Amino acid sequence: MAIARLAVGEYGNPLIRQFLHELRVSGFDGDVDTSHATRTVLATDNSIYQRYPRAVVFPRHAKDVQRIASLLGREAFRGVAVAARGGGTGTNGQSLTEGIVVDMSRHMNRILEIDPVARTARVEAGVVKDQLNAELRRHGLFFAPELSTSNRATIGGMISTDASGQGSCTYGKTRDHVLALETILAGGESLSSAPVDRAALAALCAREDKVGEIFRTARDISEREADLIRERFPDLNRCLTGYDLAHLRDSAGRFDINSVLCGSEGTLGFIVEATLNVLPVPKHAALVNIRYEGFMDALRDARALMAHRPLSIETVDSTVLRLAREDMVWQSVAAYFPDDDIDGGANGINLVEFSGDDANALRARIAAFVEHLRADASVKRLGHTIADGEAAIKRVYAMRKRAVGLLGNARGASRPQPFVEDTVVPPENLADYIAEFRALLDGFGLRYGMFGHVDAGVLHVRPALDMRNSDEAALVRPISDAVTALTLKYGGLLWGEHGKGVRSEYVPAYFGPLYPALQRLKAAFDPYNQLNPGKIATPAGIGATLLKIDATPLRGELDRRIDERVWQANADAVHCNGNGACYNFDPDDAMCPSWKATRSRVHSPKGRASLMREWLRMQQGAGADLAAPAVAEALPVRIVNSMRKLAGDHDFSHEVYDAMAGCLACKSCAGQCPVKVSVPEFRARFLELYHTRYLRPLRDYLIGGLEFAVPRVAAVPGARSIYNALMNARPVKSLLARGLGIVDSPLLSTGPWRDVLRRSGAEPATPGRIAMLGSAERRRSVIVVQDAFTRYFEMPVAAAFLELAARLDFKVFVAPYLPNGKPLHVQGFLPQFRRAARHNAAQLVALAQTGVPLVGVDPAMTLVYRQEYRKVAGIDGTPDVQLPQEWLLGALHARGAAAGRAASFRLLPHCTERSNAGVAAGLWKDVFAAAGLALAMPASGCCGMSGTYGHEARNRETSAKIFGQSWARHVDAACTGAHPQAELLATGYSCRCQVKRLRGRQLRHPVQVLLEMYR
Repeated sequence: MAIARLAVGEYGNPLIRQFLHELRVSGFDGDVDTSHATRTVLATDNSIYQRYPRAVVFPRHAKDVQRIASLLGREAFRGVAVAARGGGTGTNGQSLTEGIVVDMSRHMNRILEIDPVARTARVEAGVVKDQLNAELRRHGLFFAPELSTSNRATIGGMISTDASGQGSCTYGKTRDHVLALETILAGGESLSSAPVDRAALAALCAREDKVGEIFRTARDISEREADLIRERFPDLNRCLTGYDLAHLRDSAGRFDINSVLCGSEGTLGFIVEATLNVLPVPKHAALVNIRYEGFMDALRDARALMAHRPLSIETVDSTVLRLAREDMVWQSVAAYFPDDDIDGGANGINLVEFSGDDANALRARIAAFVEHLRADASVKRLGHTIADGEAAIKRVYAMRKRAVGLLGNARGASRPQPFVEDTVVPPENLADYIAEFRALLDGFGLRYGMFGHVDAGVLHVRPALDMRNSDEAALVRPISDAVTALTLKYGGLLWGEHGKGVRSEYVPAYFGPLYPALQRLKAAFDPYNQLNPGKIATPAGIGATLLKIDATPLRGELDRRIDERVWQANADAVHCNGNGACYNFDPDDAMCPSWKATRSRVHSPKGRASLMREWLRMQQGAGADLAAPAVAEALPVRIVNSMRKLAGDHDFSHEVYDAMAGCLACKSCAGQCPVKVSVPEFRARFLELYHTRYLRPLRDYLIGGLEFAVPRVAAVPGARSIYNALMNARPVKSLLARGLGIVDSPLLSTGPWRDVLRRSGAEPATPGRIAMLGSAERRRSVIVVQDAFTRYFEMPVAAAFLELAARLDFKVFVAPYLPNGKPLHVQGFLPQFRRAARHNAAQLVALAQTGVPLVGVDPAMTLVYRQEYRKVAGIDGTPDVQLPQEWLLGALHARGAAAGRAASFRLLPHCTERSNAGVAAGLWKDVFAAAGLALAMPASGCCGMSGTYGHEARNRETSAKIFGQSWARHVDAACTGAHPQAELLATGYSCRCQVKRLRGRQLRHPVQVLLEMYR
C-alpha cells in the first residue's frame, strides 16, 4: 500500500504563538522554527528521554538572547518556559523541554578573542571545544577539560554541566578554567561575573536590582549555611555540580558567583559569553596501555598507579574492547592491544598518560613506572605497550572516545542505556563500589559495559535494556534508586560528570536540609521557574516540582508503537542513540557535510534518523502497513496529491523529504557513525515510499536512468559532439536549471573507446575466453570493471588504468559494461536497483570464478559492490571487486620502482573511500612508495559534489559551501603562493568534477601519475 498523509497538529498554545510574535516584532535577528521536523530532532539528546518542544529559536547574538529574556520578564509571559541548548550531547535530558528551545549553537559560535600572553580566550556559548582548541593550538595553548564529545560539545554546554573527563585530577573541571561569564537573566538584565573581593562584593550586594538580589542571596547562604555546606558537599575531585555552594569562595578568598552558574544547566540564566583560562600544550607525552586478565584487577591497580602521578588513568572493560575490535577504529590501535592477549582473556585495560616539557624527565618517569609494572605482583597484568607521542596517543584515545557510541551499537534489542552512568566515589572505594554495582546489575540479569576515569573515581556504567519493552524500561526506577543508595554508602555522588537533568529528583535526598538554600538561589535568579524548569531546584511556594525519571516521556514509549517488522527493517535508522558523533565540527572530517554547511540539525545523520523514527511511528498510527511491499497509488491520485502539495497542503512527509533530499549520500555516516546509522540506506527506502503517494520530479528519472541512457547516446556516431554542444548552449543550460533543476552537467568524453582498448591491448572479458588461459597467464591478468562515469565522462582516467596495467605486464580484460545501479539507489528506485544489481552481480561473479582479479576505477561506484549489493536478496555471492590501489600494490611490488625522477604528491581520496574503506584509502601511500614516489594524504572533508548531488540546482549553494569548508583550502594551496605545494590528486570522479567547476582546475587521478612513471 501507499503511505498515508500525516497531518501535524498545532505546534503550540496561544501563549507560545503570542510570545513568538512579540519576539519577531522586537527585532529578533535570529531564526524561529516551529516545524514538526525541527521540534522532533530537538526533542531528544543522548539520553533515554524524549520531550517535544513547542518551538525552537536560534539567536544570532547576545542582543537576541536579551530580547528573549526581556519577554520572559513580562507578566503576560510568565507561563512560558525555555531551555538553552548547545551541542545536545547531554545524557540526562538536561536541555530537553516542552517549552521553547533556545539553541545557541547555530549562530553564536564565534571565538571573539585569544590572548596568548595572558593565556585567555573569550568565546560565545556555541563555540565547540575542539573548534577552540584548533585555534589555540596556533599559539601552543589548549583548553584543558577533556570530553569524549569534544568535537561537538559547546563551551556553553560544558559550562552549564561543569563538564570534565579525562585528566580532571590534573586539570580540574570546566569551572576551574572559567575566569568570567556574561549571563542574561530572566527579565533581560545582564550579569557580568568574575571572582570579586570583599569590597566589590559589598557593592554588588548593595545594588537595587536583580543582580543585587542574587549576590545578597548567595552571600547569605554561604555565611548562614557554611556548616551544612561542608557536611553535604563531599570532598571529591568531581565535586557536586549544580549550584556549587562549596566553592562560592575561591582559594584566594574571593567571592565567585560563577561556582553556582557552572553546572546550573541553564536554570539560572542564559550564558552567552565566557572568558576562559587556557594552558600551554605539553611538549611531550606518552601513554602506557596496560592489559589485565580481570576488569576488577584494572580497578584495584589504579590506586598504586596513581602514586606515580600520571596525567590521567582511563579504564575500559571487556565489553567495550569487544565492540571496539568490531569497529573501524580498531585498525589504528590493534598494535597496542595484541590479539593473543585480548582473545586469551584480557577483560580490562588501563590507559595511563604521562606528559611534560622535559623529554628526558618524562622518559625517566615512564621507565620508573614500567619498572613498577615489572616488579609489582599485587594484580595480574597480561602486559603493556607504550604509545609515544601525540599522534599515537590520539589514535588510542579515539578508540576510548568512541566507547559511548560503541556501546550503543551492541547487538540485540537490549542495548546499554545512560541513566546511572556517571557516578563518582572516592577512588580508594571504587573497586569495592563497582563490585557491588556489578552484583546489583547481575541480580537483575543485565549485561552492561563500563569505562571511565578510574583516577577520579568515575566509572561510566550502562546497563543493557530494551527500552521498547515496558518491563525492561520499568527497571530504570529500581536500578536508579539502588545506585543512589549505593553511591551514598560509599561517600559518592549519583552525578559525577554529566549533570543532573531529569535525575534532579534525587537532589533533595542528597542535599537534605540544604535543599531549601538551593530553592532560594533558584528563586533569586528565576522566581517564576521559567528557565529549564524541573531541573536541579525549584522556587519554593509556587507549586513547581522536579522532574521524575519515571514520569518523563521516554523514547522507548514512542518506539514501541512501531511494528516490529518495520523496526527491524529500519535498524540503520531507529537504533540511533543520539550520541551526536555526526555533529563533528571539524571541516577536515568527512562526516557530515550537509550538517556542517547548513548548521541545521535536521540535515545531519542524527536528525534524519530522528525524523525517520517519527515518520515510521506516525505512519503506523495512520494505519499504513510499511511492512507490506510498496505499491504506488494510481497516477491520477498522485497527480492530485502533488498538486495539493504545490498549493501548500501540509504533510509531515514533506518535511522528512526535504531533510532526505539534503543528504549527499556520501555514506560517511555509514562508515563513521559508531552506531552505524546509514542515511543513504534508509533515505532510499523513504524516497521509494514517498513517491508511492507523490509524483517524482523528472530530474529523478534523468539521474536514475543515467547509466542506461549514456551508453546509448555515446553509441550513435557524432552524438557525443552534439550532446556536448547542447549542454554548453546557454538556452539549454537555462532550461535544465529552471525546468529540471540540473546545473553544470558534465560533458561526454570524445574519442573512440576502441582506440583506448587498442593502446592497452585490452580484450572483452568472458569466462570462456579467460578459461582458455593457462594458470600462469591468469595470474598475470586483470579484469577491469567499467563504470559509467570514468567510461563515458572521463575516459582518460579509465584509459590510464588500462594502459598502466598493460605496462605492468598484465593481460588486460574489460568486463562488458552493465549499469552499476548506484544512481538508482540514491534516488530511491529500489526495485530497479535490485534488478540491475542482480544482473550485474551475476556477470561479475561468473568472471570472478575464473580466478582473475576484478578491479573498479571509481571508488564510490566500486564500493557499491561491497555494501549495497550485499543487502540485495537473490544475489548469489557478492562480486569481489577491488579498488585500484588494492590491486596495484601487489602489481607494483612485483614490478619494482620505476626509473625516473623522484616526486612528491598529495592525494584527497573520495570521502566515501576515506570513511568506508579507510585502510584501502591509505594503501595509496604504499602504492606510490612502491613506484618510488612520495605521497601525502592531508585530512580533508567532503568536496560537496558526491555523485550528482552538486549537479542539482537545489543543492548548488550548499555544495559550494561544503567545498569551501575543506577542499578549497587544499586546492588553492596547490596552485598559489611563491612555493606551490606538491601536485594535488583526487580519486573520486565527482571530486574532480567539483574542482573543475569551482576552481577551473583539472586534478589528475593517481593512476595517471603512475602511468607516466611506467611509460
